[in-house]
Amino acid sequence: MKKIIAFAAIVLVLTGCIGKTGTKFKEKGGEKIEESIQIIREADTNKELALIILYDNYEGIPGLKTDWGFSCLVKTRRENILFDTGGNSEILLSNMEKLGVKSEEIDSIVLSHIHADHTGGLFGVLQKNSNATVFLPTSFPEEFKERIKSYGASVVEISREEKISENVLSTGELGFSIKEQSLVIKTSKGLIVITGCAHPGIVKIIEKAMELTGKKVFLVLGGFHLLNKSEAEIKEIIKEFRELGVERVAPSHCSGDLTRRLFQQEYGEKFIENGAGKVINI
Repeated sequence: MKKIIAFAAIVLVLTGCIGKTGTKFKEKGGEKIEESIQIIREADTNKELALIILYDNYEGIPGLKTDWGFSCLVKTRRENILFDTGGNSEILLSNMEKLGVKSEEIDSIVLSHIHADHTGGLFGVLQKNSNATVFLPTSFPEEFKERIKSYGASVVEISREEKISENVLSTGELGFSIKEQSLVIKTSKGLIVITGCAHPGIVKIIEKAMELTGKKVFLVLGGFHLLNKSEAEIKEIIKEFRELGVERVAPSHCSGDLTRRLFQQEYGEKFIENGAGKVINI
């Protein structure tokens, strides 16, 4: 027990994305919960892929709880992959329930990096579903891996690029001081890249995804880690997005208000206002 408590304290210290702004980041979304549920149901029958934001500090639709962190459900015709689990299991499970997403229907859980705002909801999910396979960076502490196994769940350690399932792969561990993996999904429209916090650099992650697959990027979604960047720095990154041919963007979590505003100005209708409850069908 002492080891678990000590480890929890370490994880809280390591939450480098958490800032004073916290849950103050909110923007009004256009959809309602009922509409999001309907979109999810449609994905079960006639869509290639659905991306459901279950946890974010930005509001995607009214009625869901917001909190600093990130979680996205990748719903394919074959399986359900939970990418990151937010910072609080009660908030995650509450949002899942409101959207009709069942814990026991999750096949795999992919954790981007060790920070608590991306791993905090994990054990609440595993209490309800210990059959899920957890894919995490090799650099995660051994105590964390053992705790997952204590729930009966399987652990797959990721160091290099690796296939998660059909058309879904991990970039592998990227970065140095904070090692992080991102998710890459092959679709008929191009690649979808989902990032937790993009500590290794959002552009480097996109370049890695293109290098691994030889395909162009249709959508980049998640935390871009640009919260403290200047307008000039963000505009340079937007320019690099354009040069790489990224078609659509959906920044949230640690991207920052200025980042979202500048990307929206540049991408116009191809900017997706992202936040908790947002559902994107491909």
